[in-house]
Amino acid sequence: MELMELLAGLPHRLIFGSLPSRVEHITMDSRDVKPGSLFICIKGFTVDGHDFAGAAERNGAAVIVAERPVRTTNAAVIQTDSTVRAMGILGARFYRFPSQELTMIGVTGTNGKTSVAGMIHGILMELQEQSALSGTIGFNLNGILHESANTTNDSLTTQRMIRQAADAACSHMTMEVSSHGLVLGRLAGVEFDTAIFTNLTHDHLDFHGTMDEYGQAKGLLFAQMGQNLKERKRAVLNADDPWSGRYASMTPHPVFMYGIDNPAQFMAKDIRMTPSGTAFRLVCPDGEYEASMSLLGGFNVSNALAAVTALWAEGFPIERLVEALAAIPPVNGRLERVELDAPISIFIDYAHTPDAIEKTLQSVSQFKKNRVIFLIGTGGNRDVTKRPVMAEKASVADYVVLTTDDPRHEAYSSILQGLETGMKHSNYACIGDREEAVRHAVRQAEAGDIIVLAGKGHEDYQIIGTEKQPHSDKEIALEEAKKKFS
Repeated sequence: MELMELLAGLPHRLIFGSLPSRVEHITMDSRDVKPGSLFICIKGFTVDGHDFAGAAERNGAAVIVAERPVRTTNAAVIQTDSTVRAMGILGARFYRFPSQELTMIGVTGTNGKTSVAGMIHGILMELQEQSALSGTIGFNLNGILHESANTTNDSLTTQRMIRQAADAACSHMTMEVSSHGLVLGRLAGVEFDTAIFTNLTHDHLDFHGTMDEYGQAKGLLFAQMGQNLKERKRAVLNADDPWSGRYASMTPHPVFMYGIDNPAQFMAKDIRMTPSGTAFRLVCPDGEYEASMSLLGGFNVSNALAAVTALWAEGFPIERLVEALAAIPPVNGRLERVELDAPISIFIDYAHTPDAIEKTLQSVSQFKKNRVIFLIGTGGNRDVTKRPVMAEKASVADYVVLTTDDPRHEAYSSILQGLETGMKHSNYACIGDREEAVRHAVRQAEAGDIIVLAGKGHEDYQIIGTEKQPHSDKEIALEEAKKKFS
């Protein structure tokens, strides 16, 4: 791309050195630099990209964008007040504003982002639409899954993924939108056509400080939809969550409401659950329809309403949406039933907030024949205020295993003590090593018991220190169940 075209609209203070006429690659990772690259120095939580400007130049960087002076020999340096903001501008321009070429759907909320986004992607695929999905599980491009590091990636990676989706002729791209991603500017340059809100409950207060700040961060998705009413955009909000009223006031675009308990345009009535799926009567502006899905839990009924409402608001016929909903598979690691030859039931879930734990237990308790054994873990070096509340919610189970999630640099004992203070009964065990905790949960099981392994969901690793180490709740549980019941 012509460099002057790329730099258009980028505020800068100083330029040092001779600028090349073109750049063919931009990156924030010095290891990814190629000859002729533009390298952006980003100051992160643990490393500062300015410290790697020399490495970037040695790898061939022709231009370096920085917030402060950096020493170079041949590379030109552009100084700007905010390299994070600059990266958003440069990324959108370099990848030719890809979000304008397809329908962009953003899903935000504490719980349910992955499920709603996955449902939308699954429904679109059932409707024979080309579709992309980005979020916690990774980047899914027309059914092919690629790993990603964060729920909401940095702005360069985000723009590159959207460009890939546009070039692959996708009609839609659905993205999970985290509060961190919104506050840190990772969505810069992304034009969302539909913004969806699931719910707001206690989480991430180590980053946001207060629930009000957390809620305001989520609201950025709706505030940033813009004021241009020539554009056909829409907000899809949960009538059962009080924050929806605030978010409705943040956008001038049409608002569509869904709910179970409070009046809304899309509602679920007569909800029926079995161990293999859920059915309900969908009441919407086009009439009433019998809906079913292979997903479990009342919270997934709410998630399904969000997905169906969003796609109906875009223009898809409700009959086709109901048919597609019935056909999509469960979302990986979200109250996922493990297939096993044993007289017990095992579910893998991602629940790691008090609200999600409460709703997961409500869902599985409906199928209870004997006991519910609930394993719960939380991450190290993260929000400590939610730990006792998580354990309090988990106390509804007959037996609780308290463990860790991603311990990082925090001692097992510290994490477990934070959880243990919330327990409401004495039928529990504290086991810091998550693998041993999973095995313990299965060893305690008797015929008719339900085991829920919560907190990791689809993830196949644990973060211990700074390293990702292989770990799968599902595989460990299957191995232990085979030993116990064979």
